[in-house]
Amino acid sequence: MRRDSDDLPCMKTRLLLLALGHILILSEPVMARERYEFYNGIRGLSMGGAAIGTVNDETALIVNPAGLGRLRDFYITIADPEVELGVQTEQVIGTGVMDVIDPQKVLDKAKEKPGKHLHTRAQVFPSIVVPNFGIGVFAKNVVDAEVNLAGDEFTYDYTNDYAIVAGFNFRFWDGIIKVGANGRVVNRTEVRRDDILTTETGLTLNNLAASGIGVASDAGLILTLPVASLPSISGVYRDLGGTNYSLRDGMFMTTANDPARTKSTLDTALSFQPILGKRTRSIWSLELRDALNVEEEKDIMRRAHFGVELNVADAFFLRAGMNQRYWSAGFELSTGNYQFQVASYGEDIGADEAPVEDRRYVAKFAFRF
Repeated sequence: MRRDSDDLPCMKTRLLLLALGHILILSEPVMARERYEFYNGIRGLSMGGAAIGTVNDETALIVNPAGLGRLRDFYITIADPEVELGVQTEQVIGTGVMDVIDPQKVLDKAKEKPGKHLHTRAQVFPSIVVPNFGIGVFAKNVVDAEVNLAGDEFTYDYTNDYAIVAGFNFRFWDGIIKVGANGRVVNRTEVRRDDILTTETGLTLNNLAASGIGVASDAGLILTLPVASLPSISGVYRDLGGTNYSLRDGMFMTTANDPARTKSTLDTALSFQPILGKRTRSIWSLELRDALNVEEEKDIMRRAHFGVELNVADAFFLRAGMNQRYWSAGFELSTGNYQFQVASYGEDIGADEAPVEDRRYVAKFAFRF
């Protein structure tokens, strides 16, 4: 009896420490991360991220293959470089933008600016599209990095994709119903690390990255009422069945692990296209990404997008919107075979229900005919 009585305080102490440990674990802050998508284009970003209900050009191949049914002509895109920088990127990396693909150089620079977020994106999408069909080659490189305010942990997110994409569309009832699908083969190399100590040395993509090849497909639908302003309901079911990158090792790198599986998502949109004048049209769209996601992200604003576009004679475009909860704006000049576009938008890089804005600037030049 004495031994049991003596052990009782020790048992209570153990239970108290165990409870405190669980409280501390559960109260750890959620790591800030943005929502990564396979493709984001400047037109949609300038319209608050709204794209699946508005797309009517070559990017329909990836954005919403049902949009191939909206093409009025063929497009052959020879070159269309698109470059994006976060507002704090220059503070972190200086003028050495090409150093962003070297994690050690980024870490060394980011340690000097704790709490500052680095973001870069570069992509190209040469393609050939005709009404209801298209094929293209897509390449992108995205880097996000930051050393926390405490200065002891480094986050490095890196995505490099190369893909061949083909898509088609069927029109029914004179285009009231458009149904499209695409298929793509993707070589992905990625890093998703938020636990790198700032004392680390010798960091390289070879010892951090996962690389592999996968096959993916999206299916799209656009329903349009044949009345004034052409109200439309659009949907895209992305990564049918989920996309794994384990078909074979990456083309440029062999790693022990495969990139993380991409889950299936359903994106939806409600859009209108009122005609404002003889040579002036507009598009309005309200969209929700990952519409079936009701558990992982409680903050629906992280998935909400609204945008508007004013089109004057198919030559000048003025765009604005709300990406998540942040404003966006941009314009385009289109003449002959050339396009020039610029835009700015805000991206939520915070945790669910704890938003943090990263302001970004995008530019694109395209040569097509």
